[in-house]
Amino acid sequence: MRIGIAADHAGQRLVAAISAEAVARGDVERGIFCCGSGIGPAVAASKLAGVRAAPVENEWSARDAVEHVDVNLITLGERVIGPELAKSIVDSYLAAHVQSGRHARRREQIARMEKNGPVLADGTQGMRRGT
Repeated sequence: MRIGIAADHAGQRLVAAISAEAVARGDVERGIFCCGSGIGPAVAASKLAGVRAAPVENEWSARDAVEHVDVNLITLGERVIGPELAKSIVDSYLAAHVQSGRHARRREQIARMEKNGPVLADGTQGMRRGT
């Protein structure tokens, strides 16, 4: 498995963008991004087509994110978790496999949203403008 790893710290912001783009392009199968909280990079990376990013703070979330949603990039907050927990989270993330069955429908819905925008309350699909 090809893995991209990046960190956000003075001078490494471009590395972060390259890591998320490497996942989007398919250059790496999964990515790991470390910063202070893990939140900002997950939001930003998820804006790239083909990237499904999630901030994770424990082993269960890392495993569940892959098994149920097929997350391909996790973000870790250095100010939130310590080094030993981070290692354990990464082990869980890399060992996880996408599950078939009932979770496939959720992944299909996410793929449609990525392509067409969300389904709105009125049943139409797409982004509302001017709200």
